[in-house]
Amino acid sequence: MGEDGRREDGTRPHLRALPDDLLERLRAVEKASGRSQHLLLEAVLSVGTGLELPQVLRHIVEAAVVVADARYGALGVIGTDGRLSQFLPVGLTDERFKAIGTLPAGHGILGELIRHPAPLRLSELGGHPASYGFPPHHPEMHSFLGVPIRVGDEVFGNLYLTEKRGGGPFTEDDETLLSALAVAAGVAVEHARLFEEARYRQEWLEANGEIVAGLLPGAKEKDVLSTIVDRAVRILSADLGVLALPVDGDRLRTELASGVDAEAHRGLVLPRRGSFGGAALAAGRALISEDVEHDARITAGPPRWSGLGPAVAVPMATGERVRGVLILARLRGRAPFTGPETAPLLTFAGQAALAMELAEQRAAAEQMTLLADRDRIARDLHDLAIQRLFAIGMTLQSAVRFVDHPEAHERLLRAVDGLDETIKIIRSTIFGLRTRDVATGKRGLRARTVGTLDEASHALGFTPSLHMEGLLDTDVPEELAEHVLAALAEALSNVARHAHASAADVSLSARVGRLTLTVVDNGVGIPEDGRRSGLDNLARRAESAGGEMTVEAPTGGGTRLVWSAPTP
Repeated sequence: MGEDGRREDGTRPHLRALPDDLLERLRAVEKASGRSQHLLLEAVLSVGTGLELPQVLRHIVEAAVVVADARYGALGVIGTDGRLSQFLPVGLTDERFKAIGTLPAGHGILGELIRHPAPLRLSELGGHPASYGFPPHHPEMHSFLGVPIRVGDEVFGNLYLTEKRGGGPFTEDDETLLSALAVAAGVAVEHARLFEEARYRQEWLEANGEIVAGLLPGAKEKDVLSTIVDRAVRILSADLGVLALPVDGDRLRTELASGVDAEAHRGLVLPRRGSFGGAALAAGRALISEDVEHDARITAGPPRWSGLGPAVAVPMATGERVRGVLILARLRGRAPFTGPETAPLLTFAGQAALAMELAEQRAAAEQMTLLADRDRIARDLHDLAIQRLFAIGMTLQSAVRFVDHPEAHERLLRAVDGLDETIKIIRSTIFGLRTRDVATGKRGLRARTVGTLDEASHALGFTPSLHMEGLLDTDVPEELAEHVLAALAEALSNVARHAHASAADVSLSARVGRLTLTVVDNGVGIPEDGRRSGLDNLARRAESAGGEMTVEAPTGGGTRLVWSAPTP
């Protein structure tokens, strides 16, 4: 070792850990002035201080401007299509940058470095054959220096500097300094990528664990789907998350949509062919689009990607069964989705599909348990309750002839009639319990009414009380049942949107050939000048079923809606 602390190969001990490319560049820089060496050392240290990739990229371009004493600088990241997918400028105010407009895509001089990744130094930008001027509001630029940034054998992007301070051109020393910094930048980018991959893996593992933990207490499938979308959106910092499920063989229905313009996607039914999600299902892997609004694979459905740019779609499958497709998108101008950050997405989607299957199997098991319980209740009702009621009825009938008082005689006959009616209701209930249309997944009117109230309770902020009476599951035809359920949903929606109520009572009865729905709330009532489109819809629905609807304001306040229609 020499007096200056160098080893025999000419390097200092603390530099031995640096990559060979960087060591070679540093040896070249040693010929430059002491100030240049100091600036480069500070720059190299600054680009390695961050772990987050966006932070590292910002440090790189800021250090480059200082090292080469440039007025303006930028870092362009090259996308998979050979154009600039990111462009980070330094030296421009936010106002000036916005006034320039669309980000550069990689044409002209910027594209020259993409096509020929080697240092490029110009004293006059306009004199190069590839130059074709600047857009409006762009500052005047003359001198130029650009060098590529390599990560391994891959050209990650380019550093662009313009306008050497003092007015002269960039020098050979500037090129040497910037080339050395580019090597250090490549190392920093590689480290940031490794950190990013590790962080994503950890977040995906936590998301999978959260989904499994949610399933343990028996979460509903819709809640599982919502968790899948929310976690994917959060981890990949997406602005829109969409989950579509297969329907009718070759179509997809958007089950959930969350984020920017979610309403344009929610409930949409599209063919697989011509949709971004369908393309991912056909490929059987994650598909990345850098501009989903203008993606050539999207040819079906209404315009719905306006303002969005980067997107990724990944199939959700278990074995040969496709459960759905998950689509994430970011706003135009944001960074595109990369391979490292989306690599765990396919595994996550597969585990999410497995979670959906588990939820489905759990629901099927619960349904079987429910059916078995219904059979038991039906047997008990038939074997015990009906027999006892028959016995009581026969006893009362035999006692009638011993009663001489006219009023008592009439009361006994009414009690016998009431027992007969009760026996009919119990028989109907037994029939409903035993003949529920399990094969088609249909439920009786009673269960569907409860479900409608349960869904409405989220918007209402409370659960309405419910009273049901009569042979709802057997005496009400399916078409009329659909009408009354739609009327109930509309009535509760009106309460949630307009009534400002804290309570509501719902009554549904089928008696003497008529089905009657009554909804009463304690809200502010219906203003005289208020919109009545919802009520008009309810009235027309009642008329189409041969019935009628009335709305009145009770003495104590609120609204009382009565919707009725005849039953066969």
